[in-house]
Amino acid sequence: MNKIEIPNLCLVVLMGATSSGKTSFAKKHFKSTEVISSDFCRGIVADDENAMDANADTFDLLHYIVAKRLKRGLLTVVDATNVQAESRKKLIALARQYHVFTIGIALNLPENVLLERNAQRPNRQLGKHVIRQHRRLLKSSFRTLKKEGFRRFYELRSLAEIDAVSVERRKVWSDKTELQGPFDIIGDVHGCFAELQELLRTLGYRITKHRDRQKNFGYTVKPPANRKAIFVGDLVDRGPASNEVLRLVMSMQEAGNALVVCGNHDDKLLRKLQGRNVQIKHGLGATLAQLEQESPEFLEALPVFLKGLISHYVLDGGRLVVAHAGLGADMQGRTSGAVRSFCLYGETTGEVDEFGLPERYNWAKDYRGSATVVYGHTPVPAADWFNNTIDIDTGCVFGGHLTALQYPERELVSVPASEVYAETKRPIKVEQMAVDAADDLPNIEDVIGRRAIQTRLNKLISIREENAIAALEVMSRFAVNPNWLIYLPPTMSPVETASRKDFLEHPAETFAYFQRQGIDEVICQEKHMGSRAVVVLGRDESVIERRFGITGEGFGTIYTRTGRPFFSEKETEQALLARLRQSLDQTGFWEEFATDWVLLDAELMPWSAKAQVLLKDQYAAVGASGELALADSRNALARAQARGIDTGSLLDKATGAQERLAKFRQSYRQYCWEVDTLDQYRLAPFHLLATEGKVHTDRPHRWHMEQIARWSAKDPVLHATNYRVVNLNEPEAVQAATDWWLQLTGNGGEGMVVKPMDFVAYHKGRPIQPALKCRGREYLRIIYGPDYTLPEQLKKLKKRGLSRKRGLAIREFALGVEAMERFVRKDALRKVHECVFGVLALESEPVDPRL
Repeated sequence: MNKIEIPNLCLVVLMGATSSGKTSFAKKHFKSTEVISSDFCRGIVADDENAMDANADTFDLLHYIVAKRLKRGLLTVVDATNVQAESRKKLIALARQYHVFTIGIALNLPENVLLERNAQRPNRQLGKHVIRQHRRLLKSSFRTLKKEGFRRFYELRSLAEIDAVSVERRKVWSDKTELQGPFDIIGDVHGCFAELQELLRTLGYRITKHRDRQKNFGYTVKPPANRKAIFVGDLVDRGPASNEVLRLVMSMQEAGNALVVCGNHDDKLLRKLQGRNVQIKHGLGATLAQLEQESPEFLEALPVFLKGLISHYVLDGGRLVVAHAGLGADMQGRTSGAVRSFCLYGETTGEVDEFGLPERYNWAKDYRGSATVVYGHTPVPAADWFNNTIDIDTGCVFGGHLTALQYPERELVSVPASEVYAETKRPIKVEQMAVDAADDLPNIEDVIGRRAIQTRLNKLISIREENAIAALEVMSRFAVNPNWLIYLPPTMSPVETASRKDFLEHPAETFAYFQRQGIDEVICQEKHMGSRAVVVLGRDESVIERRFGITGEGFGTIYTRTGRPFFSEKETEQALLARLRQSLDQTGFWEEFATDWVLLDAELMPWSAKAQVLLKDQYAAVGASGELALADSRNALARAQARGIDTGSLLDKATGAQERLAKFRQSYRQYCWEVDTLDQYRLAPFHLLATEGKVHTDRPHRWHMEQIARWSAKDPVLHATNYRVVNLNEPEAVQAATDWWLQLTGNGGEGMVVKPMDFVAYHKGRPIQPALKCRGREYLRIIYGPDYTLPEQLKKLKKRGLSRKRGLAIREFALGVEAMERFVRKDALRKVHECVFGVLALESEPVDPRL
């Protein structure tokens, strides 16, 4: 024997008497981390590798480590004598539990070699009778290893054989992770040949039929550039031309244009062709009749093809799994009879339904894996996403459609059945999965504790446990219905401290920041005197029920950037949303974007509509008490001066303080006005974030502003945001934008928000700040207090640090985009909430709230 082949994921059990060289063999052929040695474990639990009285604890530890490695999908090698069936029993059970093959390698050296080696061991010499007993037990085991559960077994009988052998790893059959697509994944065909041809041609495949039916099985299929078809199984039975479907698919597989997983009907046909006893029902009789017209050559090739069909494929770096009946996360990429059974038949409850058919367990409801799973087997009226899984068997043979999923585009393409070829015993119905309130309640395990959230924009984002607890407190006590929460906006960093003496913030530093990041064009948007608001709006309540799983709460909602309801009165909220919906109706928005819901980022004015308590208890209280105190002080100082008392500069200081306090009161009053009717509100959207099937972060900010301006012209409640586009390479444009900011803030405006024109911008491969706020001199008086403009105060404030705030802004931005993308592609709601909770958790980090 020169070569031992093992799967790259399996459990390798080394067997052999003491002194047979198992440890040396393992060291030569495997990584040190892959080998779990009984001697090592004995040393861990007893500080002595020879402490045989610690064997129970030793093997408890060994089995524990083996289980953890197999759970994580790591090849594991057990270095122990393993000559008794009892000692192997637990290992085989672990391999079955984690769905991997067990491979046995026995080092069966002659007795004299073992005795000689044993005599040379300095620390542990065993009696000759022990070694002889080991050899005897090992030999007797050879007869039972296959029955015990070993997939393969190798015996090495001499030192020369051990030295010469090589161990070669092979990928498990399902491992196609190197294939990244694009793919066209095709649902259950069931002999519907005409529909298969039509679907393939719709997808761009060119099909040529040969007169010589032995050439390429009778067909040549040319796919679109770089695309490959994947069939989810059940090619045969019930339909009119299973033989032609097989011919076409076999030709595609032979040419390398297709992958095929095995369906239960394909497996049953194979067993029949192998001469096994199967029942001729569920369409198998029709398939056998169609095959009778085929040539001996084709009938000889067919079992070879069917036997080569595997249970499932793992593709695109583990991001995509294709299996006939679906597959849970713990079985993906694994090899066991249980895995194959799940892939062929799904998971059944053990009961039968009223139609006499096996009752299937809806595994997708509990799916929590990261890979997208595409499957068929159970016909549904229409393919739909749930928990990052999709069933694309749309019942073509029963008069439905033949459906393909294009990956990674996640687009569905279907062709209708020409006729009803078979009647189904069980009515085709929608699986009760999409947004079910009982199933989608947030689970504390999904948000609590220290977490690392994978995002597309910023890779891994860490969430501290204490911050997660704070987020949970806010969300559980104050938030809107969790099903609304598909996005939370990020915090926004201010501009760097101004170099100009009398300013804390100034546009010059804003423009300089983006120039340093390699940005040539920015958009400057007027910063509104309102509160950040997230708007979720559906075309009607049925949309909200279907897409969000919410009933009885209207056709939309408005919530704050911390997920709290914006309005305490539902009537006001719905009335405002009705005005927005009417504007969208009038502009043809729903048809243009092929959507029936929309997500917007906006400002809602006045500020007092949301911050009434803050204004009353903090700003107004400071203004009123300060005015009274300073008026008394000025009067007292004036009387003292009238009596000839030298008060020095105290009166001037009091007068200056009173003037600054007046400016403070004027500043916050501009953000407040009485709201008695709906017409006195102003809603100013500035981001069209998402619609059905699309997140609009690929559009430049100018596009967002242009879209929003169209709706805003239809209703005075809607407010179009003023903005300027600035080329940073043109000094005149930069100066004009600066003058515009000075005019805005001079008239009491809050300031502006400056963004790179691209919604997501990068510098040297890393995302930069999505926006910087540059606030006006008088607005900052509200934030920092009436006296902040005094030179000594400004000097202190100019030392403020922005690094933590900017770090939060980028991370929260990445999480917000990730949440939207997950919702739009119909990931599980818990996956969306993971990102939403992440934003809120980061908000609890200690950062100066004035920034």
